[in-house]
Amino acid sequence: MLVWLVGAPPSAAAAEEVPPNIVILYADDLGYGDLGCQGHPAIRTPRLDRMAAEGMRFSDCYSAGEVCTPSRAALLTGRYPVRSGMCHDVRRVLHRDSRGHLPAAEVTLAEALRERGYASACIGKWHLGNFALEPAGHPHRHGFDYFFGLPHSNDMDSTPAAPHDAVGRLEQDPRWWNLSLWRQDAEVERPTDQAALTRRTIDEAIGFVAAHEHAPFLLYVPFTFPHVPLFASAEFRGRSRHGIYGDVVEELDAGVGRLLDAIADRGLDGRTLVVFSSDNGPWLMMGRQGGSAGALRDGKGSTWEGGMRVPLIARWPGRVPAGSVHRGVVSTMDLFPTALALAGVRPPRGVAIDGVDLAPALFANRPVDRESFFFYRGTRLFAVRSGRWKAHLVTQPAYNEPRATPHEPPLLFDLETDCGEALDVAAAHPDVVARLRALARAQEAACPPAPSQLGNVRR
Repeated sequence: MLVWLVGAPPSAAAAEEVPPNIVILYADDLGYGDLGCQGHPAIRTPRLDRMAAEGMRFSDCYSAGEVCTPSRAALLTGRYPVRSGMCHDVRRVLHRDSRGHLPAAEVTLAEALRERGYASACIGKWHLGNFALEPAGHPHRHGFDYFFGLPHSNDMDSTPAAPHDAVGRLEQDPRWWNLSLWRQDAEVERPTDQAALTRRTIDEAIGFVAAHEHAPFLLYVPFTFPHVPLFASAEFRGRSRHGIYGDVVEELDAGVGRLLDAIADRGLDGRTLVVFSSDNGPWLMMGRQGGSAGALRDGKGSTWEGGMRVPLIARWPGRVPAGSVHRGVVSTMDLFPTALALAGVRPPRGVAIDGVDLAPALFANRPVDRESFFFYRGTRLFAVRSGRWKAHLVTQPAYNEPRATPHEPPLLFDLETDCGEALDVAAAHPDVVARLRALARAQEAACPPAPSQLGNVRR
């Protein structure tokens, strides 16, 4: 049973001053092409498709990280992960033996919104600090009032019974995994029933909404799936036309629908911005279990489009124009300054914020104030996009591949006509190449990597 502290409803006058609720739904390894509204031919996602029809879909949204930990740090701080040290060129994410965590000096969205009276919850996969080893990595230490979920990815705690290729197996045995599930500061289940995780995540999210319907809240739901290993409940297993991966995505879609219904049933639609996105592209090396980047090149772990271009859907009835598509360059980092602006909270002083306010796009489908977006792999800047053009200074496939390849001149692609990055047009546009190279060099000079948190491990 979920137990919450519920405050009294505000007066009518006070209610008029209540800032909007912010709900961020964040899938794990969901590819750009994995939703019906993004063109998938087999996976059925009616609730997310409806969310897009009732709101805005962003065609060119990027995560600021090519893998889990960096992307989450960027989302919650509005900053490239190279600024916070939440990236590494070898240990690319935090692991079960990691003592490093999001630095205390980093201001998260939950911390920033607290001054405006927001209640906050993180329900799902944290992956910004293994607080079982280092309590300073707990969501509570980073502004969240409530936490329910996993400290890290669901493939990071296997048992001796697990075969060496357990992660990618089509048929999973729960006895292979020894995941730890937490509520607040206490472990509540080990091993975790992964087949029930999506349902329980949504149950907790609905409970949080019910408990805080009279005050502004930030609800951050970083789903465990469709990161491998894949588990679906009995209700959804075998139901899709795309194997276990499709089952998992369709269960996630249904869970999003349950949460949206709960928000609507409480009359909160008119003052709640809900956004849905993914932390990075699909893990293509997992084959059919790794999702789809659609027409984009490569996937998770790379700085090609398929690695970092992600779905983004925003819904706010009466505010975000229904059925709209925004085609400008945006990033999940932009949710930080956007939420602060909506709440009437000033950005933290003395902190470089890389995200930009999405208000022009959200409410009028106009371009946002962004000259460029930078693609990092670990601590290294690999590529830059400005408008329709993307230049790759360095390329490297996602995993288990040859070393990085520098390019001089950089590769250049026109993403308006070639989103699959197949035709290098650098020779035809030397002026564009020079401009994007200069942007990249200026970024490197202005943003040196902070000491990495990911190399700090238990010995």
